[in-house]
Amino acid sequence: MSDLVSRTTRGLFRDLMTGSTVGAIGAAFQDELFAPNPDSTYEDSSVRRVTTQEYLEAIDWTDINQVSRALRVFERLIQGFEPQYASKLLNSLRRDGYTVDEETGHIVSDGPRFAPSSLQNITDASAIRQQLTRIQHAVLDDPALAVGSAKELIESTAKVVLKERGQAVDDKDDLPALVRSAQQTLGLHPSSKAPGPDGSDAIKKILGSVSGIAIGLAELRNRGYGTGHGPATAPVGLGPRHAHLAVNAAFTWCQLMLDTLADPKAPWRKELT
Repeated sequence: MSDLVSRTTRGLFRDLMTGSTVGAIGAAFQDELFAPNPDSTYEDSSVRRVTTQEYLEAIDWTDINQVSRALRVFERLIQGFEPQYASKLLNSLRRDGYTVDEETGHIVSDGPRFAPSSLQNITDASAIRQQLTRIQHAVLDDPALAVGSAKELIESTAKVVLKERGQAVDDKDDLPALVRSAQQTLGLHPSSKAPGPDGSDAIKKILGSVSGIAIGLAELRNRGYGTGHGPATAPVGLGPRHAHLAVNAAFTWCQLMLDTLADPKAPWRKELT
């Protein structure tokens, strides 16, 4: 698996740290539970660059969880730098598929992502964020991984919805069963009765089509066009356009579920009053 943050970006970050302090560098990495690589052979006239490199070498740049923590270190340490000094690093991050949110300063994947309001009240959205990060880096370079991750994004979202609604999650349920349960608990299943537009024939038709997204993705993955099963032969003909189709379809379903879960006026909330 390829690195999620390029060596070029890491080198630019290391060079930028000449403008920081050894104490600040160590504190930022240690707060994210990183320790320096004791076997580093990197040599430099700058103690700050050497310190940074020792920490960078201890990170598995193919591991999404470690990269997410490392990006938090980047966020923390580049704050306060003038744009002319940080521009090369920021441009390199963009080439890697990341951007800096102007409002929060967070480094986020420059791809499909949910509005903050969709996730802010969820107890644990880490699995959803993990799938989004994996998808972002797989769409062009690894379509099979993108398809598999799109299916897993739906699965994670369905489980999050059920847990947030206090429903039991059966790990033995297949994806169609999880999708059906999640939609039913939010009153989004085509068979659900709801007032207003949610109960209209037009919405029910849309909901029926949206339900088919999950089933189609599961079938695509199960036929060997997505990661999660070990095929006898590599998939033939699978390309970025198929990955985009799978990812955008999954995102549509997940966005609907998360927005409905967060909506204070959603019909399912009337069951609680």
